[in-house]
Amino acid sequence: MTVRVSRTFAFDVPGDQIWSFIADPEKRAGAISVVDSYDIHDESRATWHVQLPIPLVNSTVTVETEDVSRDPPTRVKFEGRSKALRVTGEHTITDTDDGCTLANEFVVDGKLPGVERFFKRNLDSELDNLEAALREDISGSE
Repeated sequence: MTVRVSRTFAFDVPGDQIWSFIADPEKRAGAISVVDSYDIHDESRATWHVQLPIPLVNSTVTVETEDVSRDPPTRVKFEGRSKALRVTGEHTITDTDDGCTLANEFVVDGKLPGVERFFKRNLDSELDNLEAALREDISGSE
């Protein structure tokens, strides 16, 4: 089973302000609650150490992430791979008359029992976390 969640956020700031957050692998990783820690390798690659509270995963799962597509300053798509899951995230910024929108889509394919069930229950709240981190970043840069 594949879990897919899409959501669009509206902001009253220019798209380049959102781009500075969404194109940064450190900020993206920091917004995800199950990412216990991370190692940034360069502007497009990072290792996430993910703690999944499911029975068959008793330790941190290492997820190697990489931006597979970048179209500055409007779109970034990344993929993460591990023994437990494959995740794809895509963020697209569109300018509007009074700011911009950010369309987000995440797809998780679990490779171990319980992974998809966990993300089916929790992926939507991870988007809440992403939105909260973005709004905090915006308010801190004003």
